[in-house]
Amino acid sequence: MKIDRNQFAEELKLRKFIREAIQIVKKRHKSAEKEHLLEEKRLRGFIKQLILQESSTPDPDEAPHSSTGINILEDLLKKIIPIIEIDFKKLTTDQEQRSSYRAHMVQGVKNLLAPAMVTDKASLEGGETIEAEEEITAITEVEIGVDPENEVPDAPEDPEEFIDIGKGDKKEKKTEVETEKEEFTLTGEDETGRDMSFATFKKVQGSILDSWEVLSNEEDKELFYDYLLTNLKLYFDKFEDELKTNLPEPTTPEYDEAAAEAEEGGGEEIEGEEEITF
Repeated sequence: MKIDRNQFAEELKLRKFIREAIQIVKKRHKSAEKEHLLEEKRLRGFIKQLILQESSTPDPDEAPHSSTGINILEDLLKKIIPIIEIDFKKLTTDQEQRSSYRAHMVQGVKNLLAPAMVTDKASLEGGETIEAEEEITAITEVEIGVDPENEVPDAPEDPEEFIDIGKGDKKEKKTEVETEKEEFTLTGEDETGRDMSFATFKKVQGSILDSWEVLSNEEDKELFYDYLLTNLKLYFDKFEDELKTNLPEPTTPEYDEAAAEAEEGGGEEIEGEEEITF
């Protein structure tokens, strides 16, 4: 069967026009999607700015809570939650880092307020200060794994004939920060999450103690303590959900290359190409 050259040329020209039309539509779709993402980003920024303005400017008509402890806690959360959120959301490599951050932060707050709570309890019950201190020491020893019954007895004093020339086993003294980090550490947790949590804790612990010391009423203190821990956990849940929503989908170089080739299109065959509506 003889092929008409004019008909063949027209068919090639038609195929070329179809491919060009496909590329134009793809570019339009891509441009529209990009514009949509930019608009969504601008909207998010605007909403975030409004939220920050609202949180930084107290509403004089807003009724305070019936508990002073909750009112003090609300002011504290406005100070420390933004700091915690920023540091927590930097941990995007894996879930273990964020779980470690969360566990260390919650336990750190518990340990921070434990001595004050024990002292308050002893004072409320009419106990002596020394009893409170002994209870605090006992709590600390349990947390760091020291068994008072198995303590090593003190070594006998050096005899007068012995002259110490300072060549015994030398152990490097730990800095105050190293000691604090060691006490802050939870066994088995990710170290990156621990270090980030420790850095955050150093920023917020002063504010937490300042808020606690304002309170004298026992009921206020109980509400403050319970709801502080509860809100920390709830905010961590919220931050985790936001990270899972906003983190980009993992990809590979092979996938990116294949996607780029598919986007470029081309080739003589037009079968399977998307339908064009004129």
